[in-house]
Amino acid sequence: MRTLGVEITGSEAMLCLLSKESDVFDIRDIRQTRFTLPNMGQDQETMRKFHFDLTKLVEDYQIDTIAIRQRAHKGKFAGSAAGFKMEAAFQLISDTEVHLLNATEVKEQLKRNPVPVDYADTGLRKYQEQAFTNAYVLIMRKTYGHDEVEAEAE
Repeated sequence: MRTLGVEITGSEAMLCLLSKESDVFDIRDIRQTRFTLPNMGQDQETMRKFHFDLTKLVEDYQIDTIAIRQRAHKGKFAGSAAGFKMEAAFQLISDTEVHLLNATEVKEQLKRNPVPVDYADTGLRKYQEQAFTNAYVLIMRKTYGHDEVEAEAE
């Protein structure tokens, strides 16, 4: 299972590719760990190029799933319009599952299944940390199910 973790902030998408095979995690190198959406995605050609570049990356690395941290629609920590456009570009990639993870689910999953390695030892850049966490949480959710969160809430 190859999972692309994505953290969207402003007009940038930070990426981390994490795979799990036979209970072994592998952080894969990818050619581009950061995508920027120029002009806040205000013209059609910019959005098409952004979507094409993402689709090509997903195809080249044979990515199965994409994990994106869900952002608030309103309030102090609401996502920007460019962020939601980038999220839509990820969701429009064909033959790839895209999962939006809410903050509560991420915290619960990390509490149940803490990351087995210190982040500093991963060799990733600091800006990729949240993308790594998103990919890890989605893999844990797919491995152990996410009904546990719903069962605990009841």
